[in-house]
Amino acid sequence: MIEVHLYGKLRRFAGSRRATSASIAFVACRPGDTVGDVAGKLGIPLEDLGSNIFLNGVYASLESPVQNTDRLGLFPDDMQLLYKWYFDPKRSDGPEK
Repeated sequence: MIEVHLYGKLRRFAGSRRATSASIAFVACRPGDTVGDVAGKLGIPLEDLGSNIFLNGVYASLESPVQNTDRLGLFPDDMQLLYKWYFDPKRSDGPEK
């Protein structure tokens, strides 16, 4: 199962609608599934997703492959990371230095 953390208006796709809930969904995936596939399984329209996607703490894209042990963070289109170009998708230690 993939642990999907949902933020902003995407929180509505998590199981609980309480404002104090953690807004985490768990999604089973198959070999070859991508971040976009996981979003589709949750019913999230791709136009609601922003470019801020973090897979296991690393900046990722909709085409990034996923595995059942992954942790995924999805942000909506209205919560864009202002300095996303500082994040190298291949690094997990934060902004480039």
